[in-house]
Parts: sequence; C-alpha cells; structure tokens
Amino acid sequence: MQKAQKAEFEPFDAGGWRIGLVVAQFNQHITSQLQASAVKRAADYKIASDQIDIFPVAGAIEIPLVLQHLAKSGRYNALLAVGCVIKGDTPHFDYVCNFVNNGILRVQLDQSMPIGFGVLTCNDEAQAVSRAELGSEHLDAVLQQARLISQN
Repeated sequence: MQKAQKAEFEPFDAGGWRIGLVVAQFNQHITSQLQASAVKRAADYKIASDQIDIFPVAGAIEIPLVLQHLAKSGRYNALLAVGCVIKGDTPHFDYVCNFVNNGILRVQLDQSMPIGFGVLTCNDEAQAVSRAELGSEHLDAVLQQARLISQN
C-alpha cells in the first residue's frame, strides 16, 4: 500500500453536534469496519453514539440520494458516506465510482453541507481490507471541515 502523508487533526468538543452516517451494505465486511472506526473516533470529539444516526443502504449507488434527504432535513452538522467499491472485470466499477463521486459532490455543494467521502474505490480485495480502518480519518476530515464552516 502506498503511504500518503496524512493530516493530523486535534479533536475538538463537538458534543452538541449530530452526525448522519450513510453506510453501504455491499462489501459489508469492509464497510462495517469503516463505520466502527468512524463511530469510535467520534468519541474523541465528545460525540456520543446516540448523536450519530446510521442509515444503511444497499450499495454505494444509493448513498447520494439518502445524503441529499439528510442534508435537506437540517438535523445534521455533518454527514459521512461510507462504502466500498471493488473493481471487477467489467466497466461497471467506473460507472459506480463516477456516479457516487459526482452524486456526493453535488449534494455537498448544492446543500452547503459538509460530507465526508468514506467510499473506498479499490482495485482488489486486499486494497479494501488494508483501508478498512480509515473511517476515523474520514470522520476527522468532515468534522474539521464542518468546524471551519461553522466559524465563518
């Protein structure tokens, strides 16, 4: 696995915040680990488990519409999308990745809502497994973004 230099963020007190977490069930052996990692990290921000609403969806394709609904609700300070798309032998992978990426970006910009992109797009199972604990980093990214936006 390529080693990227990641940002180091200090958790802050987000105890009054509400987080929406949309989790694809396809490749659940990976997405459940991403989810667990994000929920565990939320505690460092003083976000209790009852302040995190989890919305399971069938697969990555279903993520953007649910995010849009949640963003429009006005209930959440930040949203996190979790999924895992593993490349197969057909171009389906490319279509799914493009659809999900563009959909999440569109919701984020159209709704002015911080959305963490925790959708893994991997060439094979080994890459996905090696990244299954990155949910905490995706949560860091979106909470830091939400904090910045709320301060300006």
